[in-house]
Amino acid sequence: MGGQRFQDPEWRRYGYLLLFSKFVAILVLAFVAIPIVAHFVGAPAIAADPVVKANDIVNPIDTLWTLLAAFLVFGMQAGFTMLEAGFSRSRETVNVLMECIVDTCLCGLLFYAIGFAFMFSTGNGFIGGNWFFLQGAPATYQSTGVAFLAFWLFQFAFADTCSTITSGAMLGRTGFVGDLLYSTGVSGFIYPIIGHWVWGPDGFLVSMGSENNFLPFVGTSFRDFAGSTVIHTVGGIIALAGAIVLGPRLGRVFKRDGGGPMLPHDLTIAAIGGLILWFGWYGFNPGSTLSAMDFQGTARVSANTTLAACAGGLSAMFVGYPKTKKWDLSYTVNGFLAGLVSITCPCYWVNPTGSIPIGAIGGAVVVWGIDILEWLRIDDPIGAVPVHGFCGIWGTLSLGLFATGEFGASGAFAPDNSAPLLVKGLLYGGRMQVLTAQFIGSAIVTLSAFSLGMALMAAVNLTGTLRVSQEGELEGIDIHEHGMPAYPEYAIQSTPSANSSIYGTEPRGGMDRKIEQP
Repeated sequence: MGGQRFQDPEWRRYGYLLLFSKFVAILVLAFVAIPIVAHFVGAPAIAADPVVKANDIVNPIDTLWTLLAAFLVFGMQAGFTMLEAGFSRSRETVNVLMECIVDTCLCGLLFYAIGFAFMFSTGNGFIGGNWFFLQGAPATYQSTGVAFLAFWLFQFAFADTCSTITSGAMLGRTGFVGDLLYSTGVSGFIYPIIGHWVWGPDGFLVSMGSENNFLPFVGTSFRDFAGSTVIHTVGGIIALAGAIVLGPRLGRVFKRDGGGPMLPHDLTIAAIGGLILWFGWYGFNPGSTLSAMDFQGTARVSANTTLAACAGGLSAMFVGYPKTKKWDLSYTVNGFLAGLVSITCPCYWVNPTGSIPIGAIGGAVVVWGIDILEWLRIDDPIGAVPVHGFCGIWGTLSLGLFATGEFGASGAFAPDNSAPLLVKGLLYGGRMQVLTAQFIGSAIVTLSAFSLGMALMAAVNLTGTLRVSQEGELEGIDIHEHGMPAYPEYAIQSTPSANSSIYGTEPRGGMDRKIEQP
């Protein structure tokens, strides 16, 4: 019956019209009705074809590069943990591991809640006032083209580094509760607030030297490309304040009194930790370009970082040799770290030739710095103050000497080497302008970090939690604070140490000796 009807031309036209009408209805349902209903029930409407802009292509590349750099910088925590554990005594190892891990966890939550807002949001010249708990954040951070949360992660890894540096000079006698308290002060307040002055969008050192801003007569702003000042000087100087307030470990006899530093318990771990830090520095310095598109700048920073570390390690080894008549491993490890710290500020604006003396001077500074602390009777078990504090200051000042005048600033698409941004140091024909700005900025940050650090440590000390009790320190901080030794298969005995080339030829203070159980 149906077949007979379809043979009729009128029925055929009717059938085709019916099929066509159904097809149109389906199209209307798919392209009109469904989007309208979805709009009212909360599903996203189908957007019109976007206009593709250059920034839409660059953003993923720069974001991926920044994330990769953040992962490298975070990996430095393994290096810090190994370095500090190796340079400490065996009875302090578990405490080092706990402090480094818990400080990282604490820093992450603090930087999410308040630290990032204080440091990187707009506010005034001293402190930021937006984005607490990362609320109200834009898609990208300012004009970098980097996804906001990728930038946050990168900066969190930096903040964690500063907190870990501080703990290095305070090993072996700091109570765990006291560590939590001062770490909260450093990660949540001191580091991000001082950091805002240098890296914040409206920090007063960023705008220094310009009309109607801080010290307009200087004529140029303060610069710190990757953190010789913001991270290393701040962390190292707060560590100095902590070591002063704490006092030396029990049994620590200084050279002026006929003794010397307590020996590290595992230089293998310390040396490997130092090398892991060197590897992580390739995220620290090159990653601070925030731009994979500035490939020449990123490559230059990477080369400068490498050469400064090499020069620093050799310099410390040779400068230390006349003191001990031995080729000293601890000086060499701290020496290449000193070179890395020194080049962190000027790495973008100097050339490879200039990076070598910057690193070499840093290597010498760390050896001299260890001697200064020893003479002042300040107990710094791993050399955190000379490596980060003293070399951070030197690296900041070195920009005013070695900047070549060829380079300006990194950018999301390409470097900006226009004339107003070029940085030229004294040794390359520049005047005292850049060196003056660097000196003023470094002095402000150093004095502020020391003052705030002393106030923080004194306040924590008043709670009775900063230093472990004498009984606890004699028992061993690992057992007293954490209930376990790092090496349960060994019996730990406190014995006088033999002479060693590590810090000179004088007799040492007490150290731990591991005796394997039968």
